[in-house]
Amino acid sequence: MRKTVAIGFLGTVLDLGSGARRWRKWRPTICLCDQPTQAIDRLELLHPPSFERLANRIKDDLADRCPHTEVRLTPLAIQDPWDFEEVYATLHDFARAYPFDLDREDYLVHITTGTHVAQICWFLLAEARYLPARLVQTAPPRQTDEGPANAGTVSVIDLDLSRYNRIAQRFTRERDETVSFLKAGIATRNAQFNTLIEQLERVAVRSRAPMLLVGPTGAGKSFLAKRVYELKRARHRLTGQFIEINCATLRGDAAMSTLFGHVKGVFTGALNARAGLLRAADGGLLFLDEIGELGLDEQAMLLKAIEEKRFLPVGSDVEVTSDFQLIAGTHRDLRKMVAAGTFREDLYARINLWTYELPGLASRREDIEPNLDFELDRFGQEQGERVRFNVEAKRRYLAFAAAGRAAWPGNFRELSASVTRMATLADAGRITEDIAAEEVERLNRTWSNDETLSDLVDAVMGVRAADIDLFDRVQLAKVIDICRTSSSLSDAGRTLFAVSRANKKQPNDADRLRKYLARFDLSWEDLRKGDVQ
Repeated sequence: MRKTVAIGFLGTVLDLGSGARRWRKWRPTICLCDQPTQAIDRLELLHPPSFERLANRIKDDLADRCPHTEVRLTPLAIQDPWDFEEVYATLHDFARAYPFDLDREDYLVHITTGTHVAQICWFLLAEARYLPARLVQTAPPRQTDEGPANAGTVSVIDLDLSRYNRIAQRFTRERDETVSFLKAGIATRNAQFNTLIEQLERVAVRSRAPMLLVGPTGAGKSFLAKRVYELKRARHRLTGQFIEINCATLRGDAAMSTLFGHVKGVFTGALNARAGLLRAADGGLLFLDEIGELGLDEQAMLLKAIEEKRFLPVGSDVEVTSDFQLIAGTHRDLRKMVAAGTFREDLYARINLWTYELPGLASRREDIEPNLDFELDRFGQEQGERVRFNVEAKRRYLAFAAAGRAAWPGNFRELSASVTRMATLADAGRITEDIAAEEVERLNRTWSNDETLSDLVDAVMGVRAADIDLFDRVQLAKVIDICRTSSSLSDAGRTLFAVSRANKKQPNDADRLRKYLARFDLSWEDLRKGDVQ
């Protein structure tokens, strides 16, 4: 016949009882064993060593009340019963060392006694099957001043997680909604960008540490920073304002004053004191776009403000405080700026904990179509007019916009301007094929000059493009353009090296092109991220 074994903590308060009246007081461990419907053959009673006397009293009381129950006392030394790591480790060790006999015994774990931390640990161990047991919970009777000590109920907690599907689905749905919020509801198809946003969502709600958004102009750094602020505020992580400044607009003394404030009369024109943007962001989020444009003095003061939450306004001898969270943005390679001595290494280390590189539109061509719908919806909300593409118009525009030849040097900002132009020209809310064709021609003209062709380098190389000389940049841009409109590496090589091949000076065009691209840490695959039309 199978035996039933219960495992549980001594209730150092609930199991106490006192004197002759202890039988009139509900005690969970006594209640567990003294049930007519669930006989307990053995009780493994875990207790702190300092409560050995109470543990023995419970053992004696059970010998009188439940003589069929064998009681084994197990002292467990837990220094801090509210320390999750210590409690889990102790119970995990207990479970691994316990000689479970699943052929002859069934196991119950009593979770009514012990701290809430212990209850959670019991649940996790049982769910992971470190404890091959069911969880049981005891409850007192409604009238605790009458009746015997065994009055009360014992209920088994079902660990079948299918019962909690709706709860799990709710958390999944809420997280999906948060990720969608960060993407402004745009159903992005780019796997790299989706992975980036999913991690950023977790960091945004769990961390107060600075973030660094890296990407070309127009890639959406400012938009994403504002979304992160709104998410943090909705989760009660922030109470203050969203303050944004492009550091490229700050020059000279005005930079210090704008960021850190000044006292009245400190310089000519300082008729009044100024609080500065860092103080305005107190309790909120400060977005410093193009942080690489800050001077070294401003960088030093910013580092102190980030780490110590205090700084000196210009001309002041008294420090002020501001508890702000920081997101920085840049299109530059700050690591190379550190090496060149134009960006402080300690500041870079402080803001580089969470760095996200936002890809430009040329690297996310699969996302052009969902962004078209987003931009049209935004235009409709701003102008109060719903605008949509005709089928052929949309097909023609996408064939151009998602092609490898489309440079998109202005990234999503340029796409937004393009959609706005077409929507403005649309009659009766319909963008026709003629309007789409006119816009395609406009963009082709804009991108046809050498300067814009050079922007292909930005689209492909991101922040690394800033370190390429103009001479190499013009040449590399033409190579990229030809590669993106060629069907293969060999085809591109034949176009680029036609004269050399004719003179038999360099017969392997593909290998020659591959080595050229490698000089810039590029490969054929890097240049083929967009569809070739």
